[in-house]
Amino acid sequence: MKRLGILTGGGDAPGLNAVIRAAVKTAIYQYGCEVIGIRDGYDGFIDEKGIVPLGIRDVRGILPRGGTILGAANRGNPFARKVVRDGREVTIDVSDEIVKGIERLGLDALLVLGGDGTLHIAHELYEKGVPIIGVPKTIDNDIGGTDITFGFDTALTTATEAIDRLHTTAESHHRVMVLELMGRDSGFIALHAGVAGGADVILIPEIPFKFESVVAKVRQRVENGMLFSILAVSEGAKPIGGTQVFSRGGDEVFVPRLGGISQVVGEYIEKQGFETRVTVLGHLQRGGTPTPFDRWLATRYGSAAVRVAAGGRFDRMVALRSGEVIDIPLGEAIAVPKRVNVDGDAVITARNMGIFFGDE
Repeated sequence: MKRLGILTGGGDAPGLNAVIRAAVKTAIYQYGCEVIGIRDGYDGFIDEKGIVPLGIRDVRGILPRGGTILGAANRGNPFARKVVRDGREVTIDVSDEIVKGIERLGLDALLVLGGDGTLHIAHELYEKGVPIIGVPKTIDNDIGGTDITFGFDTALTTATEAIDRLHTTAESHHRVMVLELMGRDSGFIALHAGVAGGADVILIPEIPFKFESVVAKVRQRVENGMLFSILAVSEGAKPIGGTQVFSRGGDEVFVPRLGGISQVVGEYIEKQGFETRVTVLGHLQRGGTPTPFDRWLATRYGSAAVRVAAGGRFDRMVALRSGEVIDIPLGEAIAVPKRVNVDGDAVITARNMGIFFGDE
């Protein structure tokens, strides 16, 4: 292995820079390998300024930094790229250009740091002959085959701190506080932060809820002398028989943008006579300094990915299982997205503690 490429795709997540740093250091110190960074996801192979060398000096000091020094693009699908031709916006497949760009650079391996969408693209590129190694990144923790993805712990910490802060003002003013958290189809952030922060109600995509049941829980608390309530709500939560709430539609390039379920829930509770406030945490969950755990995990992933590449094992993804970093087939990792086990001990523990999921 003489030349290694690295790109970061999809939304940013705390820990990306730690992966880049570990990969660069391992490649150079252990294998004497040249490392090339690709800017803004797969788009970097098309952009003239999208390729940058990465040496030891380039990764110095980036371990505690959030975001990614390489940039990211969650709309950079080379199999469905939007361009303007003859004054019209059309979608084209530029994956062959990406493959040619990789061949032109003489990459012996390409590390792809991304979530479900980015890794699906990576798997398709492997089928076109690209030597791919995947690294699981997402704050939603929804990638299969691994116990945890880097970025999740930092987002969880931010969400839990938000619940802690809402507790004090909710109790002071006897209000219902509804906190909307990220989680398109997986409710890990809301579940873990809700339990860690002492939420009274947790609404997640895996457990459709009833509006009237949520209000009944709030009313029960008031009747028992607890004049405030905290609701942790995944952005992908939906009522029984209903649909998710979107702030923007989607097409073959843009995924629909979730957002607004917390407002719907808050307005319903308010109409039942309980003063309610809604907070949307949004991209605060993506930003900031990664936690020590995410730095530790990301560092292990970055170094392991280089070792897998050096061993010539492509179309693989590094993963954490039972405390050990291993590598698994990329196809296995993306086959079934990870979801909250509604019958697992985490949900059972929450229910045992009196936390309500709105389905009763």
